[in-house]
Amino acid sequence: MARSALLNVMVQAATKAGRALARDFGEVENLQVSMKGPGDFVTSADHKAEKILHEELARVRPGYGFLLEESGEIEGTDKSHRWIVDPLDGTTNFMHAVPLFAISIGLERDGEIIAGLVFNPVMNELFVAERGSGAYLNDRRIRVAQRRDLSQSIVTTGIPHQGRGSHSAYLKDLAPVMAATAGVRRTGSAALDLAWLAAGRFDGFFEPGLSPWDIAGGMIIVSEAGGFATDYSGRKSPLNAGTIVAGNADIHRSLVDMLAKSQRT
Repeated sequence: MARSALLNVMVQAATKAGRALARDFGEVENLQVSMKGPGDFVTSADHKAEKILHEELARVRPGYGFLLEESGEIEGTDKSHRWIVDPLDGTTNFMHAVPLFAISIGLERDGEIIAGLVFNPVMNELFVAERGSGAYLNDRRIRVAQRRDLSQSIVTTGIPHQGRGSHSAYLKDLAPVMAATAGVRRTGSAALDLAWLAAGRFDGFFEPGLSPWDIAGGMIIVSEAGGFATDYSGRKSPLNAGTIVAGNADIHRSLVDMLAKSQRT
């Protein structure tokens, strides 16, 4: 695929940070670990990757602002553009030597995501998309799966854990999905959930309690692969909504309807 200059900047930054993560992944037992909250680990690898991404992206586009998971908001002189970065989505997986984690980068222009990247350096899978140009996995065009019936579909989700979210409210959402689908999966990385959905590996995705950096890279990859990603209402962008539901047109609508019904009961 032919990449724009902006996408090349994103790929180069992610590749460099990914090399550092891959090295640290091989030595997870030796990493320095601090507690950011119950069940939410942040490692030296996380900070190192974020530093690399910030430096590489700022070097090439010095005026752009940032929203970084670990460092927060950094305003730029260019008020139209902002990088939204998660240096290590799936930190708990990383700490347990589970190779399901990713770097996620979204580029926002005037409030809309125009380019996205999700990179798993251990599996060497690079998912990218630009608005109007399609979605790709390692330079191969990808599309969402075309299953129309939930009974034949695999849906992925994030499950609240210790200290996070309302467990009882989530179980109300999950119960009808379990009963209606061919299976429910939980990878531990929302960025990979969206990227794998775009590649047709999953049919649907829903999760509450997410932050912009969790989904900024993946949501445009889904839409450029022919899918839909919205908040639980089915009408708004999920970026700042705190909820997301995604899939092809049919699965997306079925999940939106199901989630709306569970929240009314």
